[in-house]
Amino acid sequence: MLSIELVTDSFGRVNAAVHSVLRDAGSEVLTFRPDPGANTIAWLIWHLTRVQDDHLAELRGAEQVWTGEGWAERLALPFDPAATGYGQSADEVGAVRSDAALLAGYHDAVHARTIDYLATLAEADFARIVDIRWTPPVTLAVRLVSVIVDDLQHVGQAAYVRGLAERAGH
Repeated sequence: MLSIELVTDSFGRVNAAVHSVLRDAGSEVLTFRPDPGANTIAWLIWHLTRVQDDHLAELRGAEQVWTGEGWAERLALPFDPAATGYGQSADEVGAVRSDAALLAGYHDAVHARTIDYLATLAEADFARIVDIRWTPPVTLAVRLVSVIVDDLQHVGQAAYVRGLAERAGH
């Protein structure tokens, strides 16, 4: 069970970091851009959550929280419901406008679904091949680590942008 515990702990750390970045963040902080082409906190949190939702739903063989639990309608972004943020333009990044509570709510819903899924796994499941499009094929363990690393990079970027926004007086 050590691997499952480590992966569960890692996703818990992502969740805690997301909440830390969003705590008391108003719209000026969430949409602050140090440069016109830079990512905003709102987009970074939405994107990292969408990627986790997308990838874990595929692993579970289930519908994404985004569409299945009505988060696409609640956030009402001007994108196709399948969009995860990958390859979006600076204008699309700027279109992600939401309050911190809504972003945290979506992230918490995805986090809960992730933790529920992890609780169904056995140690042997980590070796299962989940994607044959790569060489070598991707195992469940590698996919989970990939999502964790991507999430941590983006929440770290969001924390950095928050610091820049606060230094700029927002």
